[in-house]
Amino acid sequence: MSASVGLPAGADSRSTVTRTLRDILDAAAAGVLPPADGGTTVVPQPSPRDAGVLSFTAHSVVFTDEDPDWVYDTLRAVPCDPLCATMNARFLTALMDRTGREQETIDALLVAGPLPGRPELALTELTGPDHSRVAYARARRDEVRAWGVDGGVLVLGRGVAGRLEVSVEVAEGARQRGLGRALVTAARQLAGEPLWAQVAPGNARSVRAFQAAGYLPVGAEALLHKA
Repeated sequence: MSASVGLPAGADSRSTVTRTLRDILDAAAAGVLPPADGGTTVVPQPSPRDAGVLSFTAHSVVFTDEDPDWVYDTLRAVPCDPLCATMNARFLTALMDRTGREQETIDALLVAGPLPGRPELALTELTGPDHSRVAYARARRDEVRAWGVDGGVLVLGRGVAGRLEVSVEVAEGARQRGLGRALVTAARQLAGEPLWAQVAPGNARSVRAFQAAGYLPVGAEALLHKA
């Protein structure tokens, strides 16, 4: 069961709907975002591993197994514009303290549909966790698969709510040659379903590569990891 409240409208403008985080993500991948009503929806964690906050246009989603009343009460106490409260450092710190979790950064969340055809890159599937990007993915995702190409690595795996996520890394000497864009384009050809990317907003090169390959921004995400 999820709960929703429009914070600017007051504490009592709350309704309950049967909706999971995966429902919300699937709708966003299809271009249907939550209503821009200034509200916050609280849904259960999709797994013990993943908790956090999603921020869409004028609507946020907090996925946690904590009491929704605690979430709403804490948000009301944050001294900022209610539209920004879920991503405010005070709320995120309170959520980390409450859950005993840690958070690394706030990422831009992008999504793209699958593409037909086969990748033009000569990808070789990697079976070991030798690369740091692969090891990082295995700690945070399920069903991880990785491919290598001269100068780069492409990783796919199932992350939050089972969505398919992509990450890439391009070696220093191979940058600014279009390899990043080629890798994330190849990922769409390997996917067969909507493909999600979490990109630090300050990583302008990565943001540009994903957008050039057709990934569209849908919001921001702060993931809380087990300490």
